[in-house]
Amino acid sequence: MFILIKNSSIYSPKFIGEKDILICNDKIVEIGENLNYTFKDLITIDGKGMKCVPGFMDTHMHIIGGGGEAGCITRVPEIPLSTFITSGLTTVTGLLGTDSITRDIETLVAKTKSLNESGMNAYCLTGSYTFPSPTLTGDIQKDIVFIHEIIGVKLAISDHRSSAITVDELERLALHTRVAGMVGAKKSFVELHIGTAKTYIDIIFKVLERGQTPASAFKPTHISRSKELFKEGIKFNKMGGYIDITSCLASHLPMDQSFAMLKEENAILDRVTLSSDGNGSWNRCDSDGKIIEIGKSSCNEVHNGIKVLVENKILSLEDALPFATSNTAGGLGIAHERGSIKENYYADLLLLDDKLDIDTVIANGNIMMQNREVLKKGYYE
Repeated sequence: MFILIKNSSIYSPKFIGEKDILICNDKIVEIGENLNYTFKDLITIDGKGMKCVPGFMDTHMHIIGGGGEAGCITRVPEIPLSTFITSGLTTVTGLLGTDSITRDIETLVAKTKSLNESGMNAYCLTGSYTFPSPTLTGDIQKDIVFIHEIIGVKLAISDHRSSAITVDELERLALHTRVAGMVGAKKSFVELHIGTAKTYIDIIFKVLERGQTPASAFKPTHISRSKELFKEGIKFNKMGGYIDITSCLASHLPMDQSFAMLKEENAILDRVTLSSDGNGSWNRCDSDGKIIEIGKSSCNEVHNGIKVLVENKILSLEDALPFATSNTAGGLGIAHERGSIKENYYADLLLLDDKLDIDTVIANGNIMMQNREVLKKGYYE
């Protein structure tokens, strides 16, 4: 199948001008001016007045639902395919949250497979908040090596719902994950949910001080939960690690403050990403720790985060996009084939209007949404 996108302003994510893009099956095969082809069954999309950007990537999503912290009635349901599409997401990483009792890795892998079968690009993490980590095969290394979709392990630290992992245990987990990534030819990592405890990411620094584990073995998320935590996150970033900002949450630092701190502290911006925590639960507790309000995070916060950065003149569009595209691809080890608009890359593309709202979504060369109409829905939607 051939798709020709005409006359859009292309952000690769760097702005490269108004050009045409030719897609064959799942790849971008040509980018240029005034491309004219007459292939049989060629689909032509008029991109005039539109901005063509790489598909958004979100590496922290509760694709089979989060929640459950106020009883089983508060378990958040699975994310339907159309929600990913309307959020502009072409690559996602799914994971478990607090509840690995009524949810499991088997279901998570099955959901990830279904998203890939639907035309998206999806991965998942073994493990959960708890340690020892729940797995599919009984072994974290075997999960990573033998299960194509699994690219790392999830764990929670500095959180009252975590397992209070020790420095020795975290170091061993990171080293095992790293070796599994080598054997499985994946850029595997330990993704760390950071809670509200004042220990912040001190345990990561203690592991790094021992000298066996590189900073790239860890990927802390929710890093803008507080100013103090964010400062530690920037320190970690400058040591060689990726840090992940949960976009647009009211309980976290405002985006303008976060990005001002990144600039002031000379953070390595290529190793900073945005994610949504989509479909994960949030809650508010009273003084006794009893949950008095609970809800779920929106799945479109990566898109919203980009809009906030641009509309509030914090960053230009080409400077904002990497945090949801090329940076994220780098952290996943797939920057050689995704996260940018280049020839021979996978055709993961969005067309945005002048308000940066999503008009068209193409994932792996599949037109998932066009003219704001979702064309591909989940099997039972």
